[in-house]
Amino acid sequence: MTRILVTGGAGYVGSHTTLHLLRAGHEVLSYDNYANSSSEVLRRVAELAGRAPEIVEGDVCDRKTLDAVMARFDPEAVIHFAGLKAVGQSVKKPLSYYWNNVTGTQNLLESMQEHGCRRIVFSSSATVYGEARYLPIDEDHPIAPTNPYGRTKAFVEGIIGDWCHAWPEASAVLLRYFNPVGADASGRIGEDPNGTPENLVPYIARVAANRLEKLGVFGDDYDTRDGTGERDYIHVSDLAEAHLSALTYACRSSGCEAINVGTGRGATVFEMLKAFEATIGREIPYEVLPRRSGDVARSLAAVQRAESLLGWRAHHDIADMCASTWHWQSCNPDGYGA
Repeated sequence: MTRILVTGGAGYVGSHTTLHLLRAGHEVLSYDNYANSSSEVLRRVAELAGRAPEIVEGDVCDRKTLDAVMARFDPEAVIHFAGLKAVGQSVKKPLSYYWNNVTGTQNLLESMQEHGCRRIVFSSSATVYGEARYLPIDEDHPIAPTNPYGRTKAFVEGIIGDWCHAWPEASAVLLRYFNPVGADASGRIGEDPNGTPENLVPYIARVAANRLEKLGVFGDDYDTRDGTGERDYIHVSDLAEAHLSALTYACRSSGCEAINVGTGRGATVFEMLKAFEATIGREIPYEVLPRRSGDVARSLAAVQRAESLLGWRAHHDIADMCASTWHWQSCNPDGYGA
């Protein structure tokens, strides 16, 4: 496989995956509207890879531009990251999430089918599971998202599954991420969200860098070992490698397969905070706030399917995640805006 269309290629996970694809010798086209990303990241990706992806600014909801790209680039597979991704924001702006995430994916699949591209790796999320009925969560766990973001991911998974059923030659891998964190070892690319981060680790990093006054801990009365939410954090470089393994799997299979991507180990908010403090050698101020709507108490991945089907497993631990995040933050105090 050589030609890969990456929607959302300038985003956090998309940019790291684009880097790994280029290093593996693939020809890559990044298709991104830069709603929550910067074109600067792709310049840095090219610098690190020693070769550049092709770049098109466009939106997956813009079918005309998408069709033009499909016709010209003729991709052999698509990795689909493009979409909105913040739980809290989705509660406040659900219609934007349904439009971007669901309608955008339908446009993409229609364009793929029209132009004969039958392989897709989809950036899904563990939020499709909702509140855990048992732990660790395996791929057969009931789908019961608790927020609009998670519901858009669940709807898109269903649409892709139906598309594969209707087109037997099609192949899809639904990668259900747990909590991506960290940055490339170079410190040149990392997570740079707009405004106050919705996710824990970049929030901690900005407080540590004095860009924000203190960390908001949303709830300390959950049924966990210290009262704060527990998550399965995975290093973004491990996650990028999972996409390459998923592409290989999609090449030799048909149908639709959902696969968890995590470490199988959990950390609470306070445990992650302490790990980050150990990395920088000082305390980080925080305050406990009310629970955030749509959050769950615990989320922990069963990872056997990824190991058996993809031959993939995570290698980085929490110390690596914190160190690489701090390296990125220290080298880029203003993110990509400097």
